[in-house]
Parts: sequence; structure tokens; C-alpha cells
Amino acid sequence: MPEQELTPIDLPFAPARLDGRQGTNRALGAHRQIAADTDLEAARAWLAEYAGSPHTLRAYRKEVVRLMLWAAQALDKPLSSLTREDLLVYEAFLAHPAGDWVDPTRPRTGGDRRLFEGPLSPTSIRHALGILSGLFAYLTAAGYLAGNPLALRRRKGRKAQGPRPGQERYLDQALWGRLLAFIDTLPTGTIRERQHHERVRWLFRLLYGTGLRASEVAQARTGDLVQRRGRWWLRVTGKGGVTGEVPVSDGLLADLGRYRRFTGHPEALGAADADMPLVLSVVGATGRSLTPSAIYLIVKEVMRRAAGAIEAEDPTGAAILRRASTHWLRHTAATHQADAGTDLRFIQKNLRHASLDTTSIYLHAEDDERHRKTTERPDKV
Repeated sequence: MPEQELTPIDLPFAPARLDGRQGTNRALGAHRQIAADTDLEAARAWLAEYAGSPHTLRAYRKEVVRLMLWAAQALDKPLSSLTREDLLVYEAFLAHPAGDWVDPTRPRTGGDRRLFEGPLSPTSIRHALGILSGLFAYLTAAGYLAGNPLALRRRKGRKAQGPRPGQERYLDQALWGRLLAFIDTLPTGTIRERQHHERVRWLFRLLYGTGLRASEVAQARTGDLVQRRGRWWLRVTGKGGVTGEVPVSDGLLADLGRYRRFTGHPEALGAADADMPLVLSVVGATGRSLTPSAIYLIVKEVMRRAAGAIEAEDPTGAAILRRASTHWLRHTAATHQADAGTDLRFIQKNLRHASLDTTSIYLHAEDDERHRKTTERPDKV
């Protein structure tokens, strides 16, 4: 990933004396594994480890920016002087950010941007502190910090959990069909409406037909489609740089052909447009793709509108759609494949899971049969 994408961790409000060179938690005299002299350089070194995972990089960078700006503004401290007590205060702040931190009039980007939409949930706070603990652990192992103040954090016991994450985050066949039917009703009266209609129609079918993550769809290019022995595959590089190939059905190719025709490109795939994104940006520029955030927002908005459309006749389905997001379509694809009897090993390869245990959460057909056998009324004698 280009260096410029790793360096917008600038602190315009922090004076030079807070650059961390004199941080009280610096491992002075230690043999360092990184060349960083300041906290900003050290944070960039850590983030560079995730350059191959854009989605992870964005999430981690956000948490580092939040903490460093808060430390400078609230405590007049650099990152490398933070103590366990300071981070307890920060944890409380995450639950109740106020003032400029959540000011809706401030821009979403730039040095003067707001960094919070509102209070973080307990789950989001745990996630943020987990990321920051990883940062501190890295800098400690690198000989930059003397210790990790978050290593002292008490691990609160978790309540007994229900289904494993992802197990119920899918749309059944009926609700998936209703969602597609709703998409077909999106307005097409203007050029912009037709562009939106075709983009949404293709985006949902691509997410479902391949089981890709939003970040993977954003990176997908026409040249990633390859044909072998008369069958089409989509090359994918996912989380952690793991690569794989996902089968592409004839139906999905037909949907791609329709989208390409609408955007003014030949239906047949060729080397000339190998760098063309599979999903074009909102303005339809050939060289620009949707960002993962834009994909997420489009899917959420369509789900919300679809929920409103079916609310009266299917309030349960509407409630499910309001919770659904891009990742639900990945779970939906895997669940439908499993219900259809697809070998679990094949689904594992399609999703690029490291463990078959992870893929097994999509097996619902056996539970359906157990429920049917348990609840059906026996014939009267």
C-alpha cells in the first residue's frame, strides 16, 4: 500500500514537546527493533504491518488517531507517557464522548474533523482497547516502550453466549427473494436513478454470488476473473493477504454482462479493461471503484428501505433486514450453499476460512430436520 495511505496520523493540535521523545514510558537504552524516534513514527511502523489488509488498517489507524489526539488534548501527554490510570479515564471517555468530539457541525475528514458519532457500546469499547493493547504490545516488543499499560487491564468475565457469531446473521431463502424483488422496484425515471438501480442490482448479486467481503469487492477488478477448463473463477486476496479463487456461476456472469452493457462496456471480457473495477464508483468513472465504506452504506440503505416496504405484511422479516449489513450477505451465501447440500469443504474454500470449524456454523439443515421431527404430530392410531 502506498506510504501516503499510512501517514495521515498527523496531530495538528499537539505541540512538539508531545512528540514522545521524552515519554515517561520510553524504553531508554533498550535495543530497538524499529527506527522510530517519535510516537507518530512508532505508530506508523505498527500500522505498516497491516498494509496488506486495507480494512484492518483503516480500523486500527482510527483507534490510534483517537487515542493520540485525546491524550494530547485531554491530558497534555504523548502516547508514550500514558499510564494504566490514564487509560481507565480514556475507557470512560469512550462511553461518553462530548463536545467537539461529537459535534455534528464539524467535518468528517481533515485535521479538524469529529472523531465520534456518539458514545461507543461496551462491545465497541472492548474492541478499541483490544486494538490499542496490540499497539502497546508491539511497541513494547520492539523496544520502543518499557511496558504495555493495557496488559494490566482486567478481563471481565463474559456472560454465557448463545449462537456463535455469524450463525444467525443471514437471510433465509424467502427473505432473500423478497429483497431481490424489492431491488427490482427501485425507481429508474432519471439517469441517476437508473445508475443507482443497476449498481445496486449488480452489487447485491455479486456479494451474494461470491460471498466476498465488502473490502474484497472494492478491490475486485475485471482482470481478476479467469477462465479454466470452460469455467470462470474470481481471484481474491482477503484478510491477512490470504488468496483464493471463488467459483463464478453462469448466472452471475450474465448479471455482470448486464451491468457492463448498462455502463457502456462490451459484455465480453477483455484484456483492455483488466483494471476496471467490478463495481464502479457512484459517478460511474471507469477507473474508480466504490470504497468499502460506500458499499456498506449502500447495502444498509437498501436493507432499510426494503424493510420499510415489507413492514406491514412481514414485520419479522423487516426487523431482520434493518439489522442486516454487507457481511450478512456473505453468511447468507454460505448458509444457502450448505442448505443445498454443498460439501462443507467446498464452502470453506469459497469463504477462505482457515478452519472447517468456522465454516460449520452455516449448517442449519440438520437443525431444521430435528425441529420438524420433534414437533410434527404423529398420525393418530
